[in-house]
Amino acid sequence: MKKTAIITGAANGIGKAVAALYASKGFQTVLADIDSENGEKLQASLKQKNLDALFVRCDVSDPESIDHLVKTAKDQFGRIDVLINNAGISDFAPPDELTVEDWDRVLNTNLRSSFLLTRAAIQLMKENGGGSVVNIASTRALMSEKNSEAYAASKGGLLALTHSMAVSYSGENITINCISPGWIHTGDYEKLRDIDNSQHLSGRVGKPEDIARACLFLTQPENNFINGENLVIDGGMTRKMIYEH
Repeated sequence: MKKTAIITGAANGIGKAVAALYASKGFQTVLADIDSENGEKLQASLKQKNLDALFVRCDVSDPESIDHLVKTAKDQFGRIDVLINNAGISDFAPPDELTVEDWDRVLNTNLRSSFLLTRAAIQLMKENGGGSVVNIASTRALMSEKNSEAYAASKGGLLALTHSMAVSYSGENITINCISPGWIHTGDYEKLRDIDNSQHLSGRVGKPEDIARACLFLTQPENNFINGENLVIDGGMTRKMIYEH
């Protein structure tokens, strides 16, 4: 029986690469995003390749929209095996100018959504005898830029949510892991400068496909000894000491 994967934020960037990879590996792939135009384009593109793909418009900051997403996946495919919590937004502003509404919008989109969606999807994973969840955080959970409080807090919360839920569901044959990407370029890679690439220990800026392959690795059943972990994928930048001269 084919397995089913839900990818949030699937219409663009990292999520698009993740969705395309899972579809190419034979998964029934649910493309969840608030961006209907690009989500439907991706669905059409994958279907042209005879791959199973279903776009579902979903605002992950809305609990009712999350319930609709899970119900649609169940009704269409009957199961959920993999969940990639990738949807996220950023709103950089000085702390004394950041409104409560903007703070809540970032936290609800980036953090609360992952809790609610994971909790809902796991009920179906239990029926299948197990499954895997990957939360997409950021190296900003570990190091900061100016005026990134809401974003950093939401991504740091994802790290804690990952290991806490991994413990809570440890008896259900369900792995819950996290990936913290660094600079992943989603635009024209050829327009990057030499310094953009050379400053990384790996000699290049990251690509969405780097994160997609890591998601696939973490959700393969034979890799279930990796659980509750945060995998930093940043070309080595968080390991590099930088001094201003």
